[in-house]
Amino acid sequence: YCQDELGALTYSFDKQIQTIEQYKYFMRKTGLFDIIKNHIVSNLYDYAMGVEVGLDSNGRKNRGGHQMENLVENYLKKACLVKNKDYFPEMYLNDIETKWNVDLSAISANGTSTKRWDFVIKTTSCIYVIETNFYASSGSKLNETARSYKMIAEEAKKIPNFRFIWITDGAGWNNSKRNLQETFDALETIYNIADMENGVFSKLF
Repeated sequence: YCQDELGALTYSFDKQIQTIEQYKYFMRKTGLFDIIKNHIVSNLYDYAMGVEVGLDSNGRKNRGGHQMENLVENYLKKACLVKNKDYFPEMYLNDIETKWNVDLSAISANGTSTKRWDFVIKTTSCIYVIETNFYASSGSKLNETARSYKMIAEEAKKIPNFRFIWITDGAGWNNSKRNLQETFDALETIYNIADMENGVFSKLF
């Protein structure tokens, strides 16, 4: 690599990087270490070659979503929450209503929606519903999701002792910052992987 007068580094990939320190610096600054540490992709080589990121296969999208769910669940456990006691994975809206005798018609379109939440957390004073996703690349799906979650956030405010949490991450949001900001204005409980690493669950629950 070469370094300009402002300190910026330019890597030339047709030449071999000479030292381990240069490899480590590149991987740290590009976020590759974070991707490996948090198991965001199942195959780093495929990710680097654009296979997992570029293809529109529903199978690949589903795997990415499940990987993010697994990561979130790991952080729930680190916050000392117990599965099927404190938190419940993949729970339908009507099951929440039945289990805790709560009216969620404000976000269920008066009972017509069969929404399934990735996680539900029940404390003594509140029910938290969590949606998770990871977008490695940009596209219309991000904007649709942001708009949809903004509507849910606004409706959820009408329900007492109920909070909606959205956990999302990925480079795809770099091109959809405006939509993400609009959702954040309506929903303060948007978090990413770094927030989980910094113990946001222990503070919330």
